[in-house]
Amino acid sequence: MTIHSSKHQDDVDKNARSSYFNLPALDISVAFPQATPASKFPPCASDYYQFDDLLTSEEQAVRMKVRECMEKEIAPIMAEYWEKAEFPFHVIPKLGALRVAGGTIKGYGCPGHSVTGAAIAIAEIARVDASCSTFILVHSSLAMLTIALCGSEEQKQKYLPSLAQLNTIACWALTEPAYGSDASALNTTATKVEGGWILEGQKRWIGNSTFADVLVIFARNTTTNQINGYLVKKDAPGLTVTKIENKIGLRIVQNGDILLKKVFVPDEDRLPGVNSFQDTSKVLAVSRVMVAWQPIGISMGVYDMCHRYLKERKQFGAPLAAFQINQQKLVQMLGNIQAMILVGWRLCKLYEKGAMTPGHASLGKSWITARARETVALGRELLGGNGILSDFLVAKVIMLFFLHLDHFVCKNLIVSNYLKLV
Repeated sequence: MTIHSSKHQDDVDKNARSSYFNLPALDISVAFPQATPASKFPPCASDYYQFDDLLTSEEQAVRMKVRECMEKEIAPIMAEYWEKAEFPFHVIPKLGALRVAGGTIKGYGCPGHSVTGAAIAIAEIARVDASCSTFILVHSSLAMLTIALCGSEEQKQKYLPSLAQLNTIACWALTEPAYGSDASALNTTATKVEGGWILEGQKRWIGNSTFADVLVIFARNTTTNQINGYLVKKDAPGLTVTKIENKIGLRIVQNGDILLKKVFVPDEDRLPGVNSFQDTSKVLAVSRVMVAWQPIGISMGVYDMCHRYLKERKQFGAPLAAFQINQQKLVQMLGNIQAMILVGWRLCKLYEKGAMTPGHASLGKSWITARARETVALGRELLGGNGILSDFLVAKVIMLFFLHLDHFVCKNLIVSNYLKLV
């Protein structure tokens, strides 16, 4: 093809292109028929030590219900929406029917699961799609839990029932452009006025924010200099939210930039239980356990995908699974997952009996994430060229682990008391 000079770098003479230049891509089943893509999700082969035996019958039922929905409803569409960087809003009612939003919250239409049951639900969602699990984590383990633990009785009755059914969606806005790990130093302000508060500031990286019906906003009280919490409704005058573009990880998650310009919040929408940054620890204690189970679920999905792929894909007259170098990698991945599950399960039990410390949570999260990074990297090796296609799952999570979850490792060791324990 001859490229002619042009004022526009990408302006190529259309006549010089081939007749098939703009043809749509082949369907993956035609282009690569030797292995099944993740749109038809593989059966679970990663629970090698039969973790189900440690679960109650109710927790087992939650696990299977979520797994069935994710494999049937989400797996067939996840690559398409990941590529478009759009959220599949049509599946929200199906996720709502799972009764997992609200997790451990009791009453107000919430499921009231055990910590273990709620964690298992997150893992099963993450096993199929990390973005969907992030959507639920932000909505449930951060926003809803903040209302449940720090809200007034009227706020709980007003917001939680609808949020539990996913009829309305919430986000949790703490991070700012200048303050990520150093969130307690946030700049967004709340100034008391007659009948309410005026919020001024900016938030960044807030998941669900572009379509949230209610935004949990943290701001600094200009009178006390302490962090307070507020419930801001969508389309409030002075509130604008824009999507963060050009992400290469968690592309389905709609992270946003929030601008607050003289946003009025009535007194009844101030969270009475948030009077300092320390009050957020009540929420983060539970959310840390839930977040620890996200990389467990992701790793399970990667292993399940690789396990099937290596049995289907043949080279040199034999399935790739027949070669010992590949078997060794699968065994390493499988061993990592068994250990991750047991550490995650122990975190749940420590929390349920009131014995979990910030150090427990931080060590568990950082260690689990490190093992997940190793597991996903091995999965990338095993899939060869197909490891960079979202059709085979691994490509969707490899960037998540190497550009996002590494932040969790550093952050949680810094902000916890773990360093005092070693």
